Amino acid sequence: MRKKIVAGNWKMNLDYNEGLGLFSEVINMVKDEATGTQEVVVCSPFIHLHSLSQLAKGYNKVSVGAQNAHHAESGAYTGEISAKMIHSVGAEYVILGHSERRQYFGEDNELLAKKTDTVLKYDLKPIFCIGETLQQREANEHFDVIKSQLAEGVFHLDAEQFSKLVIAYEPVWAIGTGVTASAEQAQEIHAFIRKEIAAKYSQQVADDITILYGGSCNPKNAAELFAQPDIDGGLIGGASLKSRDFTDIVKTFN
Repeated sequence: MRKKIVAGNWKMNLDYNEGLGLFSEVINMVKDEATGTQEVVVCSPFIHLHSLSQLAKGYNKVSVGAQNAHHAESGAYTGEISAKMIHSVGAEYVILGHSERRQYFGEDNELLAKKTDTVLKYDLKPIFCIGETLQQREANEHFDVIKSQLAEGVFHLDAEQFSKLVIAYEPVWAIGTGVTASAEQAQEIHAFIRKEIAAKYSQQVADDITILYGGSCNPKNAAELFAQPDIDGGLIGGASLKSRDFTDIVKTFN
């Protein structure tokens, strides 16, 4: 049975003390909300990871993740952070392939395949992001884009490795814009992703994989989105910076 996950992506926000304060609020507000197969993940800037991991101890439904990792295990890469470093401070997840990394830092599917391999080697769980731009959707290329991102980014993995991933569909045109894909649009893509996974691996692997929706998800639209049969939660941006909004999204599952 696949997990239901609400993952917060703080992006480049919050100084050290602000981050600890927000995370403490979130823990206190969600500790009794995440039950069964539900999990809450907070992906913070690197400076927070160790302290948040310490705060999360004792809460088996609350996990911490990073927002990126370098593809190399170590070396002369000034300013970068390795998967080994991330694992050493207690984080469990890493966001890979976020549209902002693809757009602003030129990360392509080939590089992301290498990052995925390295992250898995250090027992971290990738939250692998895929999604189309507005131009690609208007050109009716969105299915081809999704298909190539999967094929070139993660379909080199064997079934056991792949089963450790979380997939996040984020329509680039809906990130930070206030525009949200309709529940029907999101479900259509999520179902397509699951179909592609079944064709590559098996129906069982496809049924067990968690697929999140990311793209201006908020307390007002979360219930409709999460009610779709192939949407297993959300990768939350702006709303994750407000403890009440984030908690209300988590409560949607109840």
